[in-house]
Amino acid sequence: MVEDTLLKLRFNRGDRDALCRIYEKYKDDLLKLAVALLNDISAAEDVVNDAFVTFTQSMGEIRLTGNLKSFLTTCIVNHARNVYRAKQRKKTVGIDEAGHIKSDANGPEQSAIFNEEYQRLKNAMAELPYEQRETIILHCLNGTKFRPIARLQNVSVNTAKSRYRYGLDKLRTLLNSEMEK
Repeated sequence: MVEDTLLKLRFNRGDRDALCRIYEKYKDDLLKLAVALLNDISAAEDVVNDAFVTFTQSMGEIRLTGNLKSFLTTCIVNHARNVYRAKQRKKTVGIDEAGHIKSDANGPEQSAIFNEEYQRLKNAMAELPYEQRETIILHCLNGTKFRPIARLQNVSVNTAKSRYRYGLDKLRTLLNSEMEK
């Protein structure tokens, strides 16, 4: 927290080293968030890069004040939302592979089970409406509270909570129906 305060002060003064440190500190978390939102590593990398390019270009024009991670999360969510909308306009269908997932599993059988379960969850998440998926990911993966999610999505807190609840219900239904097959 103290480091973030210093980084914001240095960024506000135009210190490029602060920008590099911000990038190094948050790039992995932001990439995970973008991958979770878009289900596409390549698009997620582009989103993170575009967000930081925009962030870099804004140096000297904006004054960072609040929570640094929340600000960067908002940037990533907005860029990911734009990419998602552009894909919808082009009617792009399908999910790109997210790559191999490392597991703490003790053996190949447990690793195979983990990878299969991860793939099922990833496919079910991809079937959710974007707003529900975004809410679930922000709340569960990023630990964002519902009030900031509501502000980010420009909806009421109750709507954000409903999107979360409906999304979880639909995930449960999708995963249970797949288990019955």
